[in-house]
Amino acid sequence: MITTVTLNVAIDKAYVVDTLEKGHVMRVQKCTNTPGGKGLNVAKVARLCGEETLATGFVGGHAGAYVEDMLNEQHVKNEFIHTKGETRSCINILAADGSSTEFLEPGAPVEETDVEAFLDLFAKLVKDSQVITISGSAPQGVPSDIYARMVTLARKENKPVLLDTSGVLLQEGIRACPTLIKPNDDEIEALLGVPVTNREEILDGARKLHGQGIAYVVVSLGAEGALVVCDEGVFHGRPPKIHTVNTVGCGDSMLAAFAVGFARGYAIEKTLRYAVAVSAANALTMATGHFEKEDMERLYQQAEVTKMG
Repeated sequence: MITTVTLNVAIDKAYVVDTLEKGHVMRVQKCTNTPGGKGLNVAKVARLCGEETLATGFVGGHAGAYVEDMLNEQHVKNEFIHTKGETRSCINILAADGSSTEFLEPGAPVEETDVEAFLDLFAKLVKDSQVITISGSAPQGVPSDIYARMVTLARKENKPVLLDTSGVLLQEGIRACPTLIKPNDDEIEALLGVPVTNREEILDGARKLHGQGIAYVVVSLGAEGALVVCDEGVFHGRPPKIHTVNTVGCGDSMLAAFAVGFARGYAIEKTLRYAVAVSAANALTMATGHFEKEDMERLYQQAEVTKMG
């Protein structure tokens, strides 16, 4: 089972409009609601890949109940800690010119008792998990070292733990040496305190992070795929060129595919090829954290993985 953690769950709303103009009434042509938050995208995609998944984290209020209902309709198992605050909404406005404008609510605060209840639940879930993913931001009231504490719990059970976050949560989290992290160039720069302006500096930063005890450092390159630095070497996975529909959730889809690869015992080359194919397939759909099997299988055959060193 792949357990996915989302502390800052959301209802993701995708609005399709002709144009986005400040100060005007915008008529939405289409609205799509999906259970959101990075870890829920991971759970949905891992399940589409054919793996048993369980989503956990915090939900609250009527919006939280709606998220649970949507997950249940999609047959994504879930076990959440229920809080007093209302689960947030995140809005992505997709205009005809291809632009994407996101409005991300911060999430209602949680109490210390909620945090302790969640850590107790997490410790129980880890025992039954093959792989654990921890994704995204945290609501107010959650201590900055919570991801580090969770990574430590997973490592004590000898379970791979994949961490995809940013800011202080990432800075604290990597001290516990998760199995995999997925920083972008800005996050590498913040973690190491050195400028990252080109591909070689990205690779140098990823190598330094790997040298700190992180087994797999994955750097997404958008349409160019992803880099992986690990004990086996440096690899570049490239998907074929596609006509992108919606990039929201592509990074989460990539993380889900890495979790699936780890759960199945794939070699890193196959895992990376699978990850860039799943991520690209997600970009071909309007829904966040979704892909069509036929798209993924076609892209997997066309994707390339090159060993760089």
